Amino acid sequence: MFPDSSNAALRRLLPVVGAGAALLAIASAPWALDRPWLNVAFKPLATLCVIAWAALGRSDDGLVKRWIVIGLVCSLAGDVALLWPVQGFLVGLVAFLLAHMAYLVALTRRVKFLASPPAFGVWAIVAASVLARLWTGVPPELRAPVIVYVCALSGMAAQATSVWLARRSQPDAARWRAVAVGGGLFVLSDAILATDKFVGGIPMPTLSNLSTYWLGQWFIACAAVRTRETA
Repeated sequence: MFPDSSNAALRRLLPVVGAGAALLAIASAPWALDRPWLNVAFKPLATLCVIAWAALGRSDDGLVKRWIVIGLVCSLAGDVALLWPVQGFLVGLVAFLLAHMAYLVALTRRVKFLASPPAFGVWAIVAASVLARLWTGVPPELRAPVIVYVCALSGMAAQATSVWLARRSQPDAARWRAVAVGGGLFVLSDAILATDKFVGGIPMPTLSNLSTYWLGQWFIACAAVRTRETA
C-alpha cells in the first residue's frame, strides 16, 4: 500500500525542515553568524531529514531502498565525525566510503557495474584531475585512504550516470537523471571540501560544500522511491 496520509504529509514537510536545517548549519560559518553550535545541532538534522524522506517513501525495489538508506545512514555518521574536522577526518572518510559502497550496491540493482565504459572513463578523468590538484597538499599518511575514497566516489557517480544512460528512454528516466546529477554534485562537494582542506583558497567553503552536498544527497535519495512520489 502507499504511505498513509500522515506519512505523505510528513514526507512533504521533510524537505522544508531539511532545507531550514541546512541553511542554519551553513550560517554557522565565520563569514555568516559565526555560531559553531548551529553546525553541531543542525548539520545532522539536515541529513536525518533526507534519511526519513527516503525511508518513508514507497519503493519499487526494496533492496535498492534498503541500500540507499544504509548509504544515507553512513553519511550521517560521516557528518557527525566531520564536526571535528581534524580528529574526525579519517573516521568521516571511512564512513563516506561505506556510503558510496552502499550506493553502488543499490545502483547495480538497475544496471550491471561498468555498464557504460564511457561514463566511467569520463569520471576517471575527473577523479584524476581532482587528485592531481590536491596531491601535494595531502599528507603522506592520508594519500592511500584518499585514493581509495576518490575511486569509490567517482565509481558511484559513474554508475549513477550509467543507470541514467541505460534508462533514459524509460518512463522513470527523470528519476535516474536526478540520481546521476546527485552523484555529480557529491563529487563537486567533496572536491570543494578537499581543496579547502589540503590546498586552500576556496571562498566561503561551507556554503559551496554543504549546499552541493545536501542537494546531491536528496537527488541520490530519489533512487529509493517510486517516480510518482518524486514527481
